[in-house]
Amino acid sequence: MDNKIDDMYIGQEYSKTFCVTEEKGHMFAEVSQDYNLLHLDEEYARDTMFHGRIAHGMLVASFISGVLGNDFPGVGTIYMGQELQFIRPVRYGDEILVTVRVIEMDNETGKMKLYTECRNQTGKNVIEGYAYIMKKG
Repeated sequence: MDNKIDDMYIGQEYSKTFCVTEEKGHMFAEVSQDYNLLHLDEEYARDTMFHGRIAHGMLVASFISGVLGNDFPGVGTIYMGQELQFIRPVRYGDEILVTVRVIEMDNETGKMKLYTECRNQTGKNVIEGYAYIMKKG
């Protein structure tokens, strides 16, 4: 999907589901160089407050980037900033529903503020925040 700024409106929303797999967790550790045992070693993670491994929070947050750049608004989107709150842990095997909603926009500059949230398969928010983007055309 490639939305033109003139076709977008405040309140417009888009959602997409992602699966958090162990493979994605290992690939993210390689790319980010974040080898925290909390994400990779079940034996270590069992003795933490999470009682087991959790996915990297930024791995889950990166799904927002995927939505913005590919789907909504789509190709040509410039990701200018993001505010995030990590609310609860995400486990490998969780299904994450990413939803973005337009809350402010300036048709002249193409700048928008989007509310962003990630919910797990039980409907509980795991990440909330705001994305700041620019879309021309």
